[in-house]
Amino acid sequence: MLQRDLQTRLDKYLASRIGFMSRSQLQRLIDEGGVTVNGRRPKSSTNLRINDRVEVFVPPPPATDIVPEPIPLDVLFEDEHIIVLNKAPDIIVHPARSHLSGTLINALAWHFGNVSSGALSAVGKEFARPGVVHRLDRGTSGLIVFAKNDEAHWKLARQFEVRTVDKRYLALVHGIMQPAIDTIDLPLGPHPSREKGYREKYVVRHDQLGKAALTVYRVRETYPAPEGLSAARRDGSPSDPGRGFTLVELELKTGRTHQIRVHLSHLGYPIVGDDMYGGTAALTPAMLASGSDGSQALLARQALHATTLTFAHPVSGQRMYFLAPLRADMASAVSTLRSWSPAERGNAPPPPGATVDLAMLLPSSDARSTDRPLLGKPPAGEHSP
Repeated sequence: MLQRDLQTRLDKYLASRIGFMSRSQLQRLIDEGGVTVNGRRPKSSTNLRINDRVEVFVPPPPATDIVPEPIPLDVLFEDEHIIVLNKAPDIIVHPARSHLSGTLINALAWHFGNVSSGALSAVGKEFARPGVVHRLDRGTSGLIVFAKNDEAHWKLARQFEVRTVDKRYLALVHGIMQPAIDTIDLPLGPHPSREKGYREKYVVRHDQLGKAALTVYRVRETYPAPEGLSAARRDGSPSDPGRGFTLVELELKTGRTHQIRVHLSHLGYPIVGDDMYGGTAALTPAMLASGSDGSQALLARQALHATTLTFAHPVSGQRMYFLAPLRADMASAVSTLRSWSPAERGNAPPPPGATVDLAMLLPSSDARSTDRPLLGKPPAGEHSP
């Protein structure tokens, strides 16, 4: 029972008292009937008053014992302090209540016990997130770094906090992006609806729940739809293939949940394969060619890839640069779109500030695609390990 008039929302109050659950998780708990106020089911926005009795049926925190699992990993670099991976799509980073196995953390536990040595840092272990310095969405592929001891963890986390880490992504989006270079400075927060299908989403918010989010994009290639594309495939929706497509390089200045996906969708250029935010559920040959009957998906996940990652080694201080080529599904989709207008694929210089080397990431039409990561030539002043 509350001893004073708090004049605060229920979800905000619970977030201050239950440390191992995020505010969005608590809102979901409220929606599902796990919280009562004075014996009644409240809303997340319910204001608490003196003498209110709040009862919470708190689920147990996720298990902190990580079960090793022999899940294949693409390891780009490893020493006694850090390990850098080229993450495959369709795998989540760490265990959560609905996914206690099959994660990168489970794979790393097996890796350290059977392939190399060491362990992940203890930072975050109480939340089943040992060694996790930053995260990638389940459907996003590409570069991610984990810390193997506490010193490395705190020093890497500090670099992310003060924005000295350079992270570049490539995304394939619907539409021809204009202008060719721009900064997206729009705050992000949870979707206002807590209904199923919305509670996991984020939106642009200009209220107290919106957090600053900054993304710089640079158009690398455009693929206007050919005149022969069937009119039946032109419906005017954001994911209409008749709008064409753009390959865009993205530089993250902040690291909000779903930041790139929400920012691009808000501008009207949703990521291909990202049906949560207005893109296609999958990209198929039938969508891209007049008369094609191909139905097998070229790309069945969001076309977002963490391409380059640059940071200072947390112990030696050496500036390190990593590059991972596009995985086979995304590279195949780009190759197909390039065939729409092969004459336009010249040797135009990259836009100012772009650092991703497309020649290293996208094999030529006569080269074999690969899913294996590569160490690329670093930009001027950088060093690859």
